[in-house]
Amino acid sequence: MKITDLIADKKSGKAHTEEEINFIINGMLDGRIADYQVSAWLMSVCFQGMTFDESARLTQVMAKSGDILDLSTLGNCIVDKHSTGGVGDKTTLILVPLLAAAGIPIAKFSGAGLGFTGGTIDKLKAIPGFKTSLRMEEFIGQVKEIGAAIACQSENFTPADKKLYELRDVTATVNSIPLIASSVMSKKIAAGANIIVLDVKCGSGAFMQTLKEAKELAETMVEIGKRSDKILSAIISSMDQPLGNAIGNGIEVFESIQTLKNEGPKDLKELCLYLGASGLVKANKIKNIDEGKKRLNKFLENGRAYEKFLEIVKYQGGNTEFVENPARLCETEFAFPLEAEDSGYVERLDAFTAAKASKLLGTGRDKKDDLINYNAGIFLNKKIGDKVYKGDLLAKIYANSVEEGRKSREMLAGAFCLSKEPVNLPELIIDIID
Repeated sequence: MKITDLIADKKSGKAHTEEEINFIINGMLDGRIADYQVSAWLMSVCFQGMTFDESARLTQVMAKSGDILDLSTLGNCIVDKHSTGGVGDKTTLILVPLLAAAGIPIAKFSGAGLGFTGGTIDKLKAIPGFKTSLRMEEFIGQVKEIGAAIACQSENFTPADKKLYELRDVTATVNSIPLIASSVMSKKIAAGANIIVLDVKCGSGAFMQTLKEAKELAETMVEIGKRSDKILSAIISSMDQPLGNAIGNGIEVFESIQTLKNEGPKDLKELCLYLGASGLVKANKIKNIDEGKKRLNKFLENGRAYEKFLEIVKYQGGNTEFVENPARLCETEFAFPLEAEDSGYVERLDAFTAAKASKLLGTGRDKKDDLINYNAGIFLNKKIGDKVYKGDLLAKIYANSVEEGRKSREMLAGAFCLSKEPVNLPELIIDIID
């Protein structure tokens, strides 16, 4: 078997066998196949695509290239969740304690983020002392003890995916849907859960900006799940405006805590309840989504979800004073108000522009070793459909320097567009792929 032949096969649109994909990925890892040859193969995949069977084969090889977590001691229904990312997306911080409060074991691996804000792990690091690196026995032991844990992945977790992504990043092949789906699903399979809820974002602030792309990605991941004996549900949700009101790291933890106290924004709560209910349905704990949402909502109302989050933070060494007084998570030296220059209704709040405004404050990174500003961020006081009067506060920017704050405010102003006529709220849940 020769890599040049396999590149030629894929270039002509031929599907790879399991043996051929094993040869490519293992050859990449042990150095038998050069990076430039793998890059040529990636470009061929980008142009020709992959069948669902091929994508599933690639997923399995990448998952098995490193550690695979055995969660069988935690029970028969282990739920995991993945989001394709978006502006203000802090659903993991709410869903993990919410599902744990409902009695569903949650062993959640998350990552640091590259982009406009940090990933889930970065957000949790805004809580002083929070330990994101856990030994495997600590991780599983905590889930057994309190029902939930959130930690970063081990170094030997899907090494093939890490290597492949490094090459995709420098060869303009990141946006290949089969490669995205295989990357996501390899990590989900290695994480050991048997029920996976996918939140596929669609809109200006998402990786998948069109509904066609979002559906294709969701369908590919669901088909990979079927071929990997996993139970999946994919929810396509809107990301044309930021989710919730907070954009940043510590400020998103603040909003997550408010939501767990049943005091958060309506759209964030609704999406979390829907995603959580989907997990309960797939775990055969309830009959339908509405029943699941009602059950989970009780845990927000009676404080059990908040108490579970507090317990997770305490177990992982975090300073619980910052959970009990979450405003401390977004304390900065400067605060800049963005006021409306006219009256009307918010017609557009572009998520991508808001994300760029947030990044100017240091909330994200371009390279994995870039430092994050944990306290800076943006709080949106108005969103699509809201009535606005001249002089009303549209948003507040929390910054640690005057220059960053002013630049962020100027950019954020361009995210808002007002209409003289009332505006309908955008649909939050766009589609469901089961």
